[in-house]
Amino acid sequence: MDSKAPTNPAPPVTPAPPLTNTTPVDDTMPVTNAGRRRWSAGPSAAYRVAADLDRYLGDPMEDDAGPFSYRAIVEAEEHDALPPGAVDAVRAWGFPEYLVPSGLGGRLTTLEELFLVTRALSRRSVTVAVMYGSGLLAVNPVWLWGDARQRRTVAEGVLGGDLACFGVSEADHGSDVTASESEAELQGDELVLTGTKWPVGNATRGRFVTTYARTGPRDFSLILVDKEELDPDTWSTLPPVRTVGLRGHDLSGVAFSGARVPADRVIGRRGSGLVQTLKTLQITRTAIAALSVGTMDAVVRIGMDYARHRTLYGSDIYQIPVIRDHLLKAHLDLLIAECVAIPVARCLTVAPERLSLWSSIVKYFVPVLGEEVVGSIGTVLAARGYLREGVAHGVFQKLQRDHAIASIFEGTTHVNLANVAGQLPYLVDPPEETGREDDLLADLFRWTRTPPAWVPDGRVLQLTNEGRDEVGQRFEVICEELLTTADAHAAPGVAAELKDLMSGVGGMRATLEQGVRAGAGDTTSVAALARAKRYCELHAMLSCVLTWLHNRQRFGGPFADGQWLVLCLQRLLQRVQPDTLLSEDFLPPLEDAMFRDADEGRWFSLLSLADLSPTAAGDE
Repeated sequence: MDSKAPTNPAPPVTPAPPLTNTTPVDDTMPVTNAGRRRWSAGPSAAYRVAADLDRYLGDPMEDDAGPFSYRAIVEAEEHDALPPGAVDAVRAWGFPEYLVPSGLGGRLTTLEELFLVTRALSRRSVTVAVMYGSGLLAVNPVWLWGDARQRRTVAEGVLGGDLACFGVSEADHGSDVTASESEAELQGDELVLTGTKWPVGNATRGRFVTTYARTGPRDFSLILVDKEELDPDTWSTLPPVRTVGLRGHDLSGVAFSGARVPADRVIGRRGSGLVQTLKTLQITRTAIAALSVGTMDAVVRIGMDYARHRTLYGSDIYQIPVIRDHLLKAHLDLLIAECVAIPVARCLTVAPERLSLWSSIVKYFVPVLGEEVVGSIGTVLAARGYLREGVAHGVFQKLQRDHAIASIFEGTTHVNLANVAGQLPYLVDPPEETGREDDLLADLFRWTRTPPAWVPDGRVLQLTNEGRDEVGQRFEVICEELLTTADAHAAPGVAAELKDLMSGVGGMRATLEQGVRAGAGDTTSVAALARAKRYCELHAMLSCVLTWLHNRQRFGGPFADGQWLVLCLQRLLQRVQPDTLLSEDFLPPLEDAMFRDADEGRWFSLLSLADLSPTAAGDE
């Protein structure tokens, strides 16, 4: 069996500067997060890393961008394959190093870095990003609970190009992991593994299989299986699964029949596999949002380019009000997704005990937002969006099909809403404050602050937030700070709009809390999931507010004026009150930034509204 992804001819891309790694492997892997936050005048170092990858891969709209041009991607799609040279190009830049913690010789220091480089990759090929995302899911349990040998073996393999897969799902049981039929029977100093895992990403190409199996009557464990150590007669891979999207991705399965694995391959404590799986998903749920943000960036760019060059009725179709409306709203949705996802990506090292709630909010909200953006741009493209050729070489239909997986991976939309609904009864009555709340929110939302480096430790992740949510539970405090700051520093008219908006949001919040209290014992009904959905929308609103509050002074420019914040809040209110209108007078700065980003090939981002001059440096 081939344990590695296929090799391809070298890609015709300009090489990036080599990535050097001087961090020694630390077999002891200390179990507490260490390090102080670092400061910079502009965005954190994670943005510079992602910008380097973006430049290296080239403009996908250009045919000479090598294996990551839309032309090459669509041509390979027709053959259910990845573009020749794509995997080699990503490896040459060093993407696999961002799957391995810095303490083990990799370059992964914060989840924010991985999130942003995944965004850069996803705006070209969701398929390649998912290949590495499947590997991340598989190796995270090793980083979090593995012993020194397990960590060293997997780190060396991943850095050398090996892939990994997470063998949890079974055909007859899906997400019901307590019904898993795979077993690992202890015989002397070995485990005898029997069972079939399907469907599994990287199951055929992957060398390592993090396998979920029963190790006792009521015990399940995660077992690190290295195919290179197995008797070839005791395992096999299943045929590729035919899928609507992600064509070229290795989605298959693996079957074990009496495969003998050393007993010390159990990851962490035997019998803790279920808890480990639930905690591991908190990290990858957050990272999956990068697939959606990257896809949104791609389709908005394609829609903008088409609308400005397609002529009907004597002018470009961007001048048609409904087309302009679709594009502006899609751009706002992307900015909202940034505000929601980035703080939760930082949460892994800033406040990992909060990921149980916030990761599910992100995993529900951002992919759903992405689906809506893709649908909206499909309206802009009309018939052209249905073609496998033409506009951007017909890549839109591929992006549309590929992105659909984002709401399914790592728990479906309904599974994540259920996770939120289950915690709501414990969140409506805020606990006594600890005094750390302001510092925590600054760590999460201030984009110029680099979080501490990740030192993996599964013990700091929790299965619930234990009744704490420093975002949602501080609504009154955040609202008061917002209105006071807007009165003093926002552009004319912004404070008045915000006052009206937050009054309406406060009413929504009060209605939600009444509903939660009235149905305190109900966490699984359709009504309970609707309340969870509303809580996620309120979280998104407050995330936008906190992003403005914590970056206003440093970023300056149109960002500091706050008009974009009004527009984002209005856009979010449209989810609840569809007749809410956007403030037309506030649109020009946003529209200018959108056109500038499109013309210069830069990411669509709130950073485009910022004045990142050196005078913005310094702590607030």
